[in-house]
Amino acid sequence: MKTTDSDSAQDSQATISDEIARIQDDYQSTGVEETQPRLDYAPYRSSLLRHPTKDPHHADPETIELFAPVFGQRDIGTLESDLTVQHHGEPVGERIVVTGRVVDGEGRPVRHQLVEIWQANASGRYIHKRDQHPAPIDPNFTGVGRTLTDGDGSYAFTTIKPGPYPWKNHHNAWRPAHIHFSLFGQEFTQRMITQMYLPGDPLFALDPIYQSIVDPKARERLVASYDHDVTQHEWSTGYRWDIVLTGSHRTPMEEEDSK
Repeated sequence: MKTTDSDSAQDSQATISDEIARIQDDYQSTGVEETQPRLDYAPYRSSLLRHPTKDPHHADPETIELFAPVFGQRDIGTLESDLTVQHHGEPVGERIVVTGRVVDGEGRPVRHQLVEIWQANASGRYIHKRDQHPAPIDPNFTGVGRTLTDGDGSYAFTTIKPGPYPWKNHHNAWRPAHIHFSLFGQEFTQRMITQMYLPGDPLFALDPIYQSIVDPKARERLVASYDHDVTQHEWSTGYRWDIVLTGSHRTPMEEEDSK
C-alpha cells in the first residue's frame, strides 16, 4: 500500500482517530448529506494517489464493448459461487453463506447481473505477491468467486469468513474483515466496486477506508445482517446483504476509488 510520504505509516492510531473525529464533526455541522466515499480523505493517507486527478480521455463506447454482450449464462460455472469447493481439500475457517438481492432505486430486481467477489482467507491473507504479512496461506482457498443474479435479482456465495489484516496506512493499522464485490451491467464499461463488512466489527471506528463514507447511515449500508434463516444446520452461518444501484439508498460504491 503506497502512502503519501515516507513517515505517514508511523502516525499512531490515536492521530488517525482524531482526524476521523474532526472530519465527522465538520460533516455533521454542514447538514449536507454525503452517501459515497470521499475521494480525498486525509486519514486514508494514500487516497490522493488512488483516483484520477484529471479528466479521463473520452472514447466512443461503440468501439469498445457496447456492440455485444461480454458474458452470458454459459460463461459462469455452477460451482464458481462456492469458494469452499475449488480445491482438493476443505479450507480452514468459519464457513458462511452470503446472499442478497441486487435492485434499482425503485426496488426492482436487476436480473442476470454478473457479481464477482474476492477476499482474504480466515487468517487475513490474500493470494497475492504484494501480501507478505506473516499470516498463513491456505492452499485450499483462493478467495475468488462469481455468479449471476437470478430472475429476482438474487445472488448467493458460500465462502469462508475473512480475517482482518494489517496495512501500512499508519502504525498498527488493521482493516476490518470484508469481502470485495464487483458488479457488471451488460458490458465492462458498466462496472461498480464496493465492499461488504460483517456486523459488530470492533475495527469499524478505527478504519479510515470505512470512515471515508462520512454519513453514518450510508456506512451502515455496507454492513451485512446475520440471518438465521440463511444459516444452515451444522454447515454454515448466514448473512444477508442487498445491493441498491441507484436512488437515495444506493449502496456506497468505489466507482472512482480503487482498493
